[in-house]
Amino acid sequence: MNIERILVLNLGSTSSKIAVYVNESELIKATIRHTTEELSQFDDILDQFEFRKEKVFGYLHENGINENFFTAVCSRGGNILPCPHGAIAIDQQMIDYLTRPEDTAKHASLLGSLIAFDLHKKYGIPACIYDAIGTDEKIPLARVSGVPELPHYTVGHMLNTRAMAIKCAHDFLHKNFHESTIIVAHLGGGGSVRLYKDGLNIDSINDDEGSFYPERGGGVSAKDLVTLCYSGKYTEKEMMKKFHGGGGFVAHLGTADVQQAQKMADDGDGYAKLIIEAFAFNVAKDIGALAASVAGKVDCIVLTGGISYSKFISGYIKDHVSFIAPVEIMPGEIEMEALAAGALRVLRGEEKLQDFGEIAKTAKDRIRIYPGVEPFTAPKYK
Repeated sequence: MNIERILVLNLGSTSSKIAVYVNESELIKATIRHTTEELSQFDDILDQFEFRKEKVFGYLHENGINENFFTAVCSRGGNILPCPHGAIAIDQQMIDYLTRPEDTAKHASLLGSLIAFDLHKKYGIPACIYDAIGTDEKIPLARVSGVPELPHYTVGHMLNTRAMAIKCAHDFLHKNFHESTIIVAHLGGGGSVRLYKDGLNIDSINDDEGSFYPERGGGVSAKDLVTLCYSGKYTEKEMMKKFHGGGGFVAHLGTADVQQAQKMADDGDGYAKLIIEAFAFNVAKDIGALAASVAGKVDCIVLTGGISYSKFISGYIKDHVSFIAPVEIMPGEIEMEALAAGALRVLRGEEKLQDFGEIAKTAKDRIRIYPGVEPFTAPKYK
């Protein structure tokens, strides 16, 4: 068996997570934190590229690893178009799409793809993303909204939720993931709730549709939203900030730190207590809604992401949804492991490396609710 040396990149808004795997074994793993002062010098996410790249390779060099050490590199993707799950090769067409000027909600994860593509060009090694943000396998029934130009779509936390669903099926259900029905709620700064059935993510609730999250505004009255948008008080960018980055706990409490919010509540802040409980209440409602998609026939419910460490929030949600199915609390995330495992399956020929160009040809068809009904716009990163 070949020895594969895989670099894994998962870049976030204020951190760069990197890991090196030799086959299934983790060699090194680190989270490089970036201060507000460091990042304030950059006007745009793309301006951070050289800075982030230097940080990544600086850490590797400090640990005796050179750029030419790797046989493959796998990154969390960026604001990619609707696609199937699995591995997608990073090529120039993908890079052009990720860096397109019209994308007003660029996410730092795209910088990992840029670094990976750099290594691919220099050393000819395979570079891919895996279980991309834009993975959309929603069934037609779940896609239809009352506005034909605006069908429902899935976007966001595919990587961690699918990895946790697979782990849940193996470790707790002791059955094949492709024969299981599992709801996974990813609870982080943003979040989403996913329904996996027979290996596919057939339905979901994004964080601009259902519950609010620490940095997300969540679903609101469409009529009131339209009125606010045309009130003249806010620009498009300011309105987007209300729902992506400046909503949720940030808007209510001035912080996205759930631990800080909990301390406020523990110290007698009744409003903080209300917001925390309302968050858990709404996540529970989202889980219940997805359970209805399969007539309540759910094998397990998984709570994951950083917020699931909170005993109060996880306990509250569990109390409200355990009538549907057993609840497993699987805190944190296993994104690095999932990226490495996906790349390794490709290298071993167990999984196909998909072509971005071919996916791009059918991207709009994936979110069209019916032949001839054209979606208004491609989904934006959540």
